[in-house]
Amino acid sequence: MTQARPEAGGVGVLLKDWRQRRRRSQLELSSESGISTRHLSFVETGRSKPSRDMVLRIADQLEVPLRERNTLLLAAGYAPAYDERTLEDDDMSAIREALDLILTGYEPFPALVVDRDWNLVQANDAVTPLLDGVAPELLAGTVNVLRLSLHPDGMSSRIVNLAEWRGHLLDRLAREYAVTGSESTKALHDELLDYPGGISHPAPDGRIAVPMRLRTGTGELSFISTVTTFGTAVDISVAELTVEAFLPADAATAAALRAG
Repeated sequence: MTQARPEAGGVGVLLKDWRQRRRRSQLELSSESGISTRHLSFVETGRSKPSRDMVLRIADQLEVPLRERNTLLLAAGYAPAYDERTLEDDDMSAIREALDLILTGYEPFPALVVDRDWNLVQANDAVTPLLDGVAPELLAGTVNVLRLSLHPDGMSSRIVNLAEWRGHLLDRLAREYAVTGSESTKALHDELLDYPGGISHPAPDGRIAVPMRLRTGTGELSFISTVTTFGTAVDISVAELTVEAFLPADAATAAALRAG
């Protein structure tokens, strides 16, 4: 089990931060969690120590990610509640098989698995042709798919609507930071923001989704993305996995991908 480190300020400060991040008043959280407003106020100011059950109850109401729930428990003086395994562990075989099934099922359309920091965990064979021309150093070691997408030496030179796609990805990262409070997410957002390419937020024009339009040796391909997560995960690693598939946004792209 990987134990998160409690942050400075104690559990009360952390709980208050999460409550404010979720834009909930003490009265609202009190009503939803079944804890008196007075007691909740005492917990947030450090005048009262919450029980383990109370920490988990509040965290559940505030939809705190599992990793940060462990941080809350440690700050309150309790043992972490959630394990963190690796995909190579024996008891993760069902997860490995599920990921293989999902990725294979999407072929010939590209699909990949990333962790919370957008590091590549796994991908199907249809992803490889999209990486043509990417600098080798971006594919070495831990591969971050957003860096791969927006870096000047990555895919960005072939993304036709780069400013629009950058705007979409940066907005998405900003929303993720608001939800998770992850400093690594904020750092990645700030790094990508410094890359060239501009940012565009076009007005709605009747499209169903923001596409990624990619220039390739066989012509322009247009993709829309879908996201799949494990909805009942109680392991940190599994909860933080995301399957992102890139599906054809038009008939020409679908035909090109099916033709290989």
